[in-house]
Amino acid sequence: MAGVVSGQNTRLVEVLFREHSPWLTSWLSRQSWTVQAPEDIVSDVFVSLMALPNVASVREPRAMMTTIAKRIIFEARRRKRLQIAYEDALAAMPEALDVSPEERLILVQALQKIDAVLAKLSPRARTAFLLSQIDGMSNREIAKELNVSMSAVSKYMTQGFSAVYSARMES
Repeated sequence: MAGVVSGQNTRLVEVLFREHSPWLTSWLSRQSWTVQAPEDIVSDVFVSLMALPNVASVREPRAMMTTIAKRIIFEARRRKRLQIAYEDALAAMPEALDVSPEERLILVQALQKIDAVLAKLSPRARTAFLLSQIDGMSNREIAKELNVSMSAVSKYMTQGFSAVYSARMES
């Protein structure tokens, strides 16, 4: 039965692609906050749609595609901020502390592990944690930025620190 649903999903996604990919590409092209080529994001959106258990249950395909596209863009921007922060930290190091290729690999692997740990958090918890730890924002500033309560920010921060601590204990 799962193969039938998967086949139905494939056909539905093909129809959605033909009917809506030009619109989605155009919409993404007009956005100034994207960090990838619109065509790449469109591809990722339709791959995400393929992973849904029942595409036929989607009542508003354009709204769903827009939401998925925004999530993809958010994740790409988060990774880009992480990369820039790392590169800025390296650039700020005195020459005597210059990082060897081996040390750089270890640092990149550590950052990738942190990224994988944080990817398991909800988008809001991850954002709150990164705003605090990378951007140095206070809980009050984070609450305002995310339009949530202070107790929600505290909950998000606890989730972030717990995830990082658990990952550290597994190592």
